[in-house]
Amino acid sequence: MKAVILAGGRGTRLSEETSIKPKPLVEAGGQPLLWHIMQNYSRFGVTEFVVLVGYKGQQIREYFSNFWLRQSDITFDLSTPEREIHTIRSLPWKVTVLDTGINTNTGGRLAHLKGYLDDDFFLTYGDGVGDVDISKLYEFHKSKDQLATLTAVQPPARFGALDLSGSNVVGFEEKPNSEGSWVNGGFFCLSPKVFDLIDGDNSFEVETLPKIARAGELNAFKHNGFWQPVDTIRDLTRLEEYIETVGLPWL
Repeated sequence: MKAVILAGGRGTRLSEETSIKPKPLVEAGGQPLLWHIMQNYSRFGVTEFVVLVGYKGQQIREYFSNFWLRQSDITFDLSTPEREIHTIRSLPWKVTVLDTGINTNTGGRLAHLKGYLDDDFFLTYGDGVGDVDISKLYEFHKSKDQLATLTAVQPPARFGALDLSGSNVVGFEEKPNSEGSWVNGGFFCLSPKVFDLIDGDNSFEVETLPKIARAGELNAFKHNGFWQPVDTIRDLTRLEEYIETVGLPWL
């Protein structure tokens, strides 16, 4: 199976970083968000990726074009064009980068793949990092035999919470989950039949997903592990802190 990654948005709420690079190349823990996302899929055996680019997409092409160089120990003889490669820390990934336009909506970006993907595929965004069990997500999707499965997560709260006993404060919880609510975490497993439900350049989240839900063809796989979207500098800082203090399975 292939994993499709939506990586074409402008990321305006993270303009401190995205004014000079696309959001999927913003770094956390010394590696781009895109690298973290692909590493999670890779540890479950998913090594073929389709990256749908738009805004500053050329930088994503250049990142993969120079990937082996970034991962190598190498000696340059600056008096000649010669170079000696000592170690290449390669990865077994096959990556296709497709330009889907700068201002295209998410549904319109996905529509570029109609006829290109004939089997079930994974879909996610280039700005959300999580340790989702991709194998269990796929097993759940197949067991339901429906068009689409999304991953439901409980987002990190924006503010700390008070632990109260009556009117007494008995403790503080700095980073609680929200009040038991579940939201779309952005890790999907989809049938190629979903392409028939995309009408032109629409929003996959606002228009296509509700249509699938109304048809009774959308399921939710609950993920209780780590999940961190990166929309703002605060989100990026939270991800950096988690990597430093807890770590991620692929690091």
